[in-house]
Amino acid sequence: MPAESKGTGSSKKSPSLSISEQEYKKVAKKHEPARPLLANCIKAFFVGGFVCLIGQAIQEAFMAGFDMTSKEAASPTVAVMIFISVVLTCLGVYDKIAQWAGAGTAVPVTGFANSMCSAALEHRAEGLVLGVGANMFKLAGSVIVFGVVAAFIIGIVYAFLGFGGGHL
Repeated sequence: MPAESKGTGSSKKSPSLSISEQEYKKVAKKHEPARPLLANCIKAFFVGGFVCLIGQAIQEAFMAGFDMTSKEAASPTVAVMIFISVVLTCLGVYDKIAQWAGAGTAVPVTGFANSMCSAALEHRAEGLVLGVGANMFKLAGSVIVFGVVAAFIIGIVYAFLGFGGGHL
């Protein structure tokens, strides 16, 4: 009687464990936890609104305390909102709020300040120029380019529609 072969010389094939991409997606979707979409939207709405409420309160304080107009108080308000966002990011608070509230913390000024500060903190060990500067502006570059291009296009549209103040 021949001895049964063991090890690598076996003539039996091991079963294939690989599955197709579609089968994997089907299994993964089945085990994916349900997302509370409505609750997430409500949290984002209220947290985003609260961030804007804080900004409005700061602007009103500048207007009342320093006898500024709404237009004059806008720039220092933005600076204070950026400062608050950066401090909360450095303390780790902003990220916890963002994890709970989701898109509500992405209100343009504070969300962008958080993104910039997070990139700077993450890459500070690589040095100021190649770590902080380079990685921080990877994010900022695309946002700045989008802002400049969008402003240019909107300016052209306004100029052709006659809203440009009569400069043409």
